[in-house]
Order: sequence, then C-alpha cells, then structure tokens
Amino acid sequence: MTTRAFIGLGSNLDEPAEQLRSALQALDQVSGSRLAAASALYTSESLLPGQPRYTNAVAALDTSLEPLALLDALQAIENDQGRVRMERWGPRTLDLDILLFGNQVIDVPRLQVPHYHMHARPFVLYPLAELVPADFLLADGRALAQLLQNCPFVGLERL
Repeated sequence: MTTRAFIGLGSNLDEPAEQLRSALQALDQVSGSRLAAASALYTSESLLPGQPRYTNAVAALDTSLEPLALLDALQAIENDQGRVRMERWGPRTLDLDILLFGNQVIDVPRLQVPHYHMHARPFVLYPLAELVPADFLLADGRALAQLLQNCPFVGLERL
C-alpha cells in the first residue's frame, strides 16, 4: 500500500535551485517510493535577517514507507547533499520536510504532521496548491484555500 506524502524542499546555499533539482531526483530513488509531481520553484527572503534568499518547492511522493522511515530517508538525502546542522533555522544546502502524510495526523518527538508551521509559510502553501485540488483539506481538517487566504503571496517569486 502506498501513501501520498507531500515534501517541502528548501535551500539557500550552494546553488539552491540545483540543490532542489538534485533532491527531486534523489526523492525518486527512495526505496519503495515514486516522485509523482513537483511544483515550480519559488524564491523568497529568509525568515531570519542576514541569510541568503531561499529557493523552495513541494513534491508529491507516493511511498510505501512508514513516516519515520521516510523521515530517515529524507535526512539521508540532506546529508548526501552537504547539510550541516550548526544552528536551528540556519542557512542550509537542503532542507526536506514532511508536510503531509496521507490523511494522518502525527505528533511524535521527531515528527509533526501536518507540518507545524506550514500554515504561515507562503513558500510552502503556494507550491502545495499547485499539486492538489482547490478544495483540498489537510488531515487536521483545515482547508488549504483558507490557509492561502490567511497567508498572502507576498515576497514570493515563482521561477
């Protein structure tokens, strides 16, 4: 049985657009998984001052992995692409987050799904909206359309 997971991708170091393209290829190679779709790339200012601009996207991944096994696979891709965890929310070559995992709500120490900050991040919501129907509901019952209304397309540039 496969589950549709949505993965947030972000980078602001070492040619971010190329980092995301490489990550999309790597996602398609994850055991028991298949890359079903990917959004356009978007750029925006960092949430923290003084950091380079971020490039972001969202991927739809059909996977037979359990959520924590998928998280492990994503972290291995991050490491393979040079991710160094020196400071929380610091600059990074690659950040891969499980935004949604089927219709599951997950709250364990290593993973919260739906992703705990996605409702306030236009660089997540607008790419996600490219991949789902207009009436899409998150597993916790929130409507994506409402989240988009509350999180305007400000500061984003679609590449």
